Amino acid sequence: MNSKQTFTDRLRLVFKGILDPIGTFLNRIGLTPNAITLLGLVGTTAGAYVISQGKMTTGGIILLLFVLVDTLDGTMARLRGDPSDFGAFVDSVSDRYAEFITFGGLLYFFFSQENYLGVMVTFIATAGSVLVSYVKARAEGLGFTAKVGILTRVERYIVLIPLLIFNQPFIAVVLIALLGNVTAFQRILHVRVQGHERMRKAKENKEYLH
Repeated sequence: MNSKQTFTDRLRLVFKGILDPIGTFLNRIGLTPNAITLLGLVGTTAGAYVISQGKMTTGGIILLLFVLVDTLDGTMARLRGDPSDFGAFVDSVSDRYAEFITFGGLLYFFFSQENYLGVMVTFIATAGSVLVSYVKARAEGLGFTAKVGILTRVERYIVLIPLLIFNQPFIAVVLIALLGNVTAFQRILHVRVQGHERMRKAKENKEYLH
């Protein structure tokens, strides 16, 4: 596996001193990691609705709050000493739904403004975001690694939320459309290199056995 730390990994370390006490408190009052995951999704849905109505600053602030909430589920599971594959699965699926719903809010807004360029760019941004996650999941299913690229999920929110707060949704989707698809391509190339290396080693082993 790829041992290189991602930007997300580094953020978890930086904010560990803040997240751990909050996660400990939430565990103590009886909340579960999956409950926090679903709370984050509900909050994101509320933010997406506000965005769809053209209230970008308010929607961006709501997204910020609930994206921060969503960071706590993994911390809580680790502190409980029982991180599960199913919990990780629920978290991953919830993250994908959250992104779809957020982009759906932006799509509705651009449609309502008859901004069809915004609609198309938002569609491309959505496709890029999905491909970034899909390439990683498919690669790992085949035994490769793909934790590379300039715009993973955390970076997408770092681009999206401030631009929404400053009422610049079109710039946000343009950047995500461009950089998201570049990231997917970076991951495809990264897996391609690993695939060629795997074939080379297999060929060498076959020749050695003969």
